[in-house]
Amino acid sequence: MCGMPQQPPVRSTPSRPRRPDASMSLLTTVMDHSLDEGYAEAAARKKARGDSGVPRPLRAKLGLAAGLVLAALVVTVGAAQARIEAPVLAKEREELIDRVEEATAGADRLEDDVDELRDDVGDRQRAALKKHGGSRGELMGLLSGATEVQGPGVKLVVDDKKEAEQGGGGPRESSGFSDTGRVRDRDMQRVVNGLWQSGAEAISINDQRLTALSAIRAAGDAILVDNRPLVPPYTVLAVGDGKRLSTRFQNSRDGQYLHALQENFGIRTSISVSDELLLPAAPSVTVRTAEPKAGKGTS
Repeated sequence: MCGMPQQPPVRSTPSRPRRPDASMSLLTTVMDHSLDEGYAEAAARKKARGDSGVPRPLRAKLGLAAGLVLAALVVTVGAAQARIEAPVLAKEREELIDRVEEATAGADRLEDDVDELRDDVGDRQRAALKKHGGSRGELMGLLSGATEVQGPGVKLVVDDKKEAEQGGGGPRESSGFSDTGRVRDRDMQRVVNGLWQSGAEAISINDQRLTALSAIRAAGDAILVDNRPLVPPYTVLAVGDGKRLSTRFQNSRDGQYLHALQENFGIRTSISVSDELLLPAAPSVTVRTAEPKAGKGTS
């Protein structure tokens, strides 16, 4: 038996026992790695960008709350500033009111002075007429408008169309009028001239006495008599033979013109005869004299 080499015994490594869950590798992987690698990578990228982990709805609510706080802060600051500036504004307003009242009082005083001066001028003019006119002084004062007039006559009221319109066109516009249903200065000029021609001895419009030098003009839509604005309705008082004056005026061309305004443009008019009218004196009368020019002699 000697001399026969012996082979080393074969040493076999014992195999590991098989796991019971070896057949459930998929479930094992899911259990060991509960977070998918894709989600993990997305979370890593979000963290690298610096995004917080606050949910988006919560971030929106926080932003809204911050905006409301900022708005409340602005309103509070504005209210506080307005409360601080309120006394200053009130003081400036009171000062402005005082200045307006003072200027108004000054204007009233000046107007009173003007009225006194007008009365004084009127008295001096009447005295001059009486002195130099002799027995005709009263008549001269009446015709010139320097004295008030009382007697029978007619009362003519001329007013704009009810709810007069602005703008427009028509036959009157071609003659310098505006077909708006408003009484114009040319209308009043024709009325006054018609009354003079019909025999009126004295005329006033809205207590403004007319003289031989009176002017009726327009400033925009306002009618001026001797540069004083009048407000419609326009009340025209004319002293004279009432019935005759009324008839002659209505039959005259100017009376027919006024009737046409009433029929075609809605101008409102009314005329009545009165037994007693009182017309004031003109506020100021310019006294002018004229002397006859000597004729040239013939050789």
